[in-house]
Amino acid sequence: MDKLSLIGVLVGLGAILLGQQLEGGHIDSLVNGPAILIVVGGTVGAVMLQSPVPVFMRAIQIVLWVLLPPSQPVSDTIQKIVSWSQVARREGLLGLESQAEAESDPLARKGLQLLVDGNEPETIRNTLEVEILARENLDLAAAKVFEGLGGYSPTIGIIGAVMGLIHVMGNLADPSKLGSGIATAFVATIYGVGLANLIFLPVGNKLKAHVQSQSQHSEMLIEGIIAIAEGENPMNIELRLQGYMA
Repeated sequence: MDKLSLIGVLVGLGAILLGQQLEGGHIDSLVNGPAILIVVGGTVGAVMLQSPVPVFMRAIQIVLWVLLPPSQPVSDTIQKIVSWSQVARREGLLGLESQAEAESDPLARKGLQLLVDGNEPETIRNTLEVEILARENLDLAAAKVFEGLGGYSPTIGIIGAVMGLIHVMGNLADPSKLGSGIATAFVATIYGVGLANLIFLPVGNKLKAHVQSQSQHSEMLIEGIIAIAEGENPMNIELRLQGYMA
């Protein structure tokens, strides 16, 4: 659980609601169904229009990383790579075949299989880097979906505000209907700007940080596999990879 993300959401929303209360306003005045529908529905619809289906679906999959980031301890991966190198020195590269079959990480499994097949280090590097680049590009595009949400929601909020004012102008003769129209107008703007700056843009940036971290982890994995292919000493491999722990 990423407690910092949870605390950040609570602090941001709490500060706004507390400020509203201290100013003498009522929190329930910020609750407006039509405004929520206009801002959220309009924003999601705009992003769906601009996003390819695989990118949009990937965005839905990785949004949980904000609170439950993928756990890949660097130290554990280093020890795993060192153990592979020790097996390779004792039994040869063919001894890694059982390790490849038992490996759950698709990238590591492919790298070990390339080792077992006797591929040259440069071939192994090029093959794995293509996969890393493709995955990284997809995940970054998915993270940018939330940047898109953050870009559209303030504008959709303004649309909601204008719609509310149109409703007000159409009911000037009936004062009883003015309040709901004005409320929708101003609350829609708050929703648009608030969602963009408290939720969508921070989520997008947090996801990009996780994508970068995963790419760095994958690069470390490649370096370790290449070192095994080159027959490097397990201790030297461990010392080299420890630089990634920074």
